Amino acid sequence: MSRALLCRYGEIFLKSGNRKRFEGILLHNVRAALAGVPSVRVEAPHGRVVVFVDDAVVDEAAARVRRVFGLVSLSLATVVPADIEAISRAAVAEAQHASARARPASFKVESRRSDKRFPLPSPEVSRLVGAQIVAATGLAVDVHHPVLTIGVEIGTDRAFVYADAVDGPGGLPVGSAGRGLLLLSGGIDSPVAGWLAAKRGLLLDAVYFHSPPYVGEKSKDKVLTLARTLARWQAVRTLTVVGFTDLQKRLRDAGPAELAVVLYRRAMMRIADAVGDTLGSEALVTGENLGQVASQTVQNLAVIDAAARRVVLRPLVTFDKVETTALARRIDTFETSILPFDDCCSLFVPLHPATRARLQDVERAEAKLDMAAEVAAVTAAAERISVAAPSVTYTG
Repeated sequence: MSRALLCRYGEIFLKSGNRKRFEGILLHNVRAALAGVPSVRVEAPHGRVVVFVDDAVVDEAAARVRRVFGLVSLSLATVVPADIEAISRAAVAEAQHASARARPASFKVESRRSDKRFPLPSPEVSRLVGAQIVAATGLAVDVHHPVLTIGVEIGTDRAFVYADAVDGPGGLPVGSAGRGLLLLSGGIDSPVAGWLAAKRGLLLDAVYFHSPPYVGEKSKDKVLTLARTLARWQAVRTLTVVGFTDLQKRLRDAGPAELAVVLYRRAMMRIADAVGDTLGSEALVTGENLGQVASQTVQNLAVIDAAARRVVLRPLVTFDKVETTALARRIDTFETSILPFDDCCSLFVPLHPATRARLQDVERAEAKLDMAAEVAAVTAAAERISVAAPSVTYTG
């Protein structure tokens, strides 16, 4: 017997004509996530990804695999020959171990055959294995609401037996939906937006707008930490840091005070497009919401989008703050986001921002500056930092 992580995927099954492409990217991402973990072997039998791993590093391997988008769940399984006697012995051992750990009041067995040549149908496997567990442990059978479920999956020449399953992040493999550029700040929203975009298969780079001396190095470090946290989910490869101070001040002085936020955001879109040109980005991703702050209105978002050359994705547009905060806690960005180091988004902000900005008014203010030259200058001076592990590479 050996042990393995049995990993399941869900939405990929719906990709009939392109399924092999999605499975290939998922397999690549699982291997990339496990880079550096010793004695690991990854296989892809029908409809599953299986990670063979030594007990000494199984927790580390499981923690990494649980952050791979496209996987919906995984189980630590015992691997035995595809033989009913061997399957039953392993199932009894799993049930005894689970009973010693949690004393479940009831159980059932769920069986699945990917190789239909196995001589017993799945219900008969469950019945025979269940009878062995009852005889060995005395546990009660409850096929409707069991406390413990023993799983059996039978392949061509081996079977996997397990007692628990933990959730994966779901979604689609990173890289399967193209590349995007995340406008990343130090707040709660944009890291969550990036995580959600990656969950839908976008491979992201990030851009951060830095305005020293009004914001310090701790603000930059905070954003760098957020980018590295997202990189643990394979969501982000690089962080580009753009010096925004001088342009932000010129924009503040160019237009009516109430248009300042819209002017800043339009400049950020233009700069993000220029950065995206160098990274092969196909979309821009922001943490903007509808109505969360006074300036986030449909009218203002339309004026902001008019400055972008790429489609602008806003995964949080319908989220309320409670939902966003809950997800930030789940993906481990919340505690960093609430550190008291502000970024440029809170600088030079009017007390009463426009809620229905008009494009002609904004363009009249921008005409006072040479925006193309401004964008070219700050982009040329930007700093790019790799945040992914050196051993990790991506497809897409």
